[in-house]
Amino acid sequence: MKLWDKGVSVNKKIEDFTVGRDRELDVFLAPFDILGTMAHITMLESVGLLNKTDLDALLKELRDLYSDAIEGNFVIEDGIEDVHSQVELLLTRKLGDIGKKVHSGRSRNDQVLLDLKLYTRHRIHDLVETVGKLFAVLQAKSEEHKEVLIPGYTHLQVAMPSSFGLWFGAFAESLVDDLHMLQAAWKTANQNPLGAAAGYGSSFPLNRKLTTKLLGFDDLNYNVVYAQMGRGKMERTVAYALSSIATTVGKLAIDGCLYTSQNFGFLKLPDELTTGSSIMPHKKNPDVFELLRAKCNRIQALPESIGMITANLPTGYFRDLQLIKEQFLPAFDELIDCLEIATFAIENIEVNPKAMKDERYQLAFSVEEVNKLVLKGVPFRDAYKQVGEAIQDGNFDTDYTVKHTHEGSIGNLCTKEIKNKKDIVISEFSFNKVADAIEKLVH
Repeated sequence: MKLWDKGVSVNKKIEDFTVGRDRELDVFLAPFDILGTMAHITMLESVGLLNKTDLDALLKELRDLYSDAIEGNFVIEDGIEDVHSQVELLLTRKLGDIGKKVHSGRSRNDQVLLDLKLYTRHRIHDLVETVGKLFAVLQAKSEEHKEVLIPGYTHLQVAMPSSFGLWFGAFAESLVDDLHMLQAAWKTANQNPLGAAAGYGSSFPLNRKLTTKLLGFDDLNYNVVYAQMGRGKMERTVAYALSSIATTVGKLAIDGCLYTSQNFGFLKLPDELTTGSSIMPHKKNPDVFELLRAKCNRIQALPESIGMITANLPTGYFRDLQLIKEQFLPAFDELIDCLEIATFAIENIEVNPKAMKDERYQLAFSVEEVNKLVLKGVPFRDAYKQVGEAIQDGNFDTDYTVKHTHEGSIGNLCTKEIKNKKDIVISEFSFNKVADAIEKLVH
């Protein structure tokens, strides 16, 4: 079944090539296509394009279909082109000609725009919750080991004392900035395109503000041409937010690879979180961090991949846009999987409490000794020179302690302040508004 079928058969090779993976991927969009249809027909009845009896019959069937889709029982049959066609076919089988009325005033173009935005909103909510779990574990580890020193590096050279409190906490605060980017992506996705039809509106008296309210959107994509232009742009904007999170987790992973190696020895993964070698009995490989690094690198490439598909498209709809789904939809599951594995690894990782007791790191305390002299009244440049000469002469000594008190330093991590920043960002997502709207629509 094809919604555009005019009785002329399409060559099988052309059909297979043009449909591609749409049927497979559209299953992910099924619950959202059904929600969009429920909102659309409710609006059609309100403007006199559908009678109340037909609306009630359609909503009953659509609610059953929605339950099937949520439970994973929705199937796009062989020979059916996409999710839109499957939903309309099932309604027509059940209700006859009534099922054919659901497409008035819309196009598959604004249907898929809507489906993708509803799907994206849902997955952003999943992401925020998963990021929150990693954030909490990182902050807990930061507080637990805030007194344990480790070397800080610049240019991969030992520089100054750092701490596990700073190291774990740095990634927690990085996630807060990632949530800011995700919030911008949410705002882009949370605008209603329905009613744009093929990108040029409809002569029907559609009430676009009603479908906006019914679906819990914050606002409309008002200009119907821009609504269509937004396809690809929305996905790329969201991909940048996913990439930002992946950058944070990827950096955590490469540090994990380094810090668990024997040459550093700052961290240790439990044996059950490592793999071995087929010929070297002693090996305990941090494959979990290596694969996290690779997967996060792949996600970081997503915005540019989408950009290459959309870069030279003029205004209007083009079939090129279909290919974005192949990379965009699976990216959410891959990133969530990375976040969950990173959370599990950090929960179980072991910290070396004597990491900085090695004499190799003695010179990292040189700045501390300079500062001690300055606090005794020695001018900074003179103190710097004195300590430098002691190092050159082999006479440098330190007590291996640091006394930092300012905000965000070893002695004052500002864990609560960082959590407050995170809580404020999350509170600005309109998740409850969306949940309430969907609840009313499906019950």
